[in-house]
Amino acid sequence: MSRILCVVQDFLSGEHRDKIRQAADRAGFTPYFFTPDQKDAAKEYLQTCEVLYANSPDILRETSAALKWYVCASAGADVYCADPSLFKNPDCILSASNVYGATIAEHVIMVTLELLRQMPYFKEPLRRHEWLLSPPIRSIKDGDFTILGTGNLGHTIAARLRSMEARRILGVSHSGRKVDIFDEVLPVSQLDDVLPKTSFLIMALPGTPETVQILNRERIALLPSNAYVVNVGRGNAVEQDALMDALNRGAIAGAALDVVTPEPLPADHPLWETKNLILTPHISGNMALGFTRDENVRLFCKNLLRYANGDTPSGVVDRSRGY
Repeated sequence: MSRILCVVQDFLSGEHRDKIRQAADRAGFTPYFFTPDQKDAAKEYLQTCEVLYANSPDILRETSAALKWYVCASAGADVYCADPSLFKNPDCILSASNVYGATIAEHVIMVTLELLRQMPYFKEPLRRHEWLLSPPIRSIKDGDFTILGTGNLGHTIAARLRSMEARRILGVSHSGRKVDIFDEVLPVSQLDDVLPKTSFLIMALPGTPETVQILNRERIALLPSNAYVVNVGRGNAVEQDALMDALNRGAIAGAALDVVTPEPLPADHPLWETKNLILTPHISGNMALGFTRDENVRLFCKNLLRYANGDTPSGVVDRSRGY
């Protein structure tokens, strides 16, 4: 009996499909391709597939206990970990695609430079066609940075900052385990000691119960007045009302949020009008960059061969931990 692979993606090119077909043939699978809006056409195959490569809880819900491996095309897998009923097979492997480091790190560098060079200060005057002199600016070069989260994303961001001659890069993680690209890594239990000395905080955390509002009102109050905050992890990691209050009062220098709560952000939400805030609609890590799409497919094909050979795919998620 043929082993069934279902691919339900909307970003695949003809070349991507060919690469998946070649890997599937080598791995002993028959691939079937659908887009997310073809759920009805895919139902028969979803019920019998052993491997599903998709990015949709609704698509996963259509599978049966025959599914042994779900490959999530996104980096964040918290939505799947939060709802065990999505998996008819409790032993189904869940893996995430850790290929977003380059595009998210570039986004972080972009907004970091905008904040350090006071771009929010110019926004409204330029809209009014006013020509202003520059206020004092800061630089990545010789700057100090704290990155909350030292996984693939935090590591890639740190490498970009290092290449731009950052003076010191401190990592904060659950374990505090040493990671070479950082000057030092401390456990999250020491976060309250770190924040008063943090002039630039970058948040690159997965979505877990432990990270919800990890930057709460009390911790925002620990930041110095010249501090900037960038969040590209999960919106619920920040207590938004407290951050808005701090920004509007000038208690901290500025922030950049690519992730917020809720998403999409309602048109009348006060975040839109918050001072010294760069707001982007969760665009740092999507499939807009060709490199990300290519890497996503390349990693899937590599992992499909590993899986077929009885090896553990890379990027396997511990559903009890959320990452």
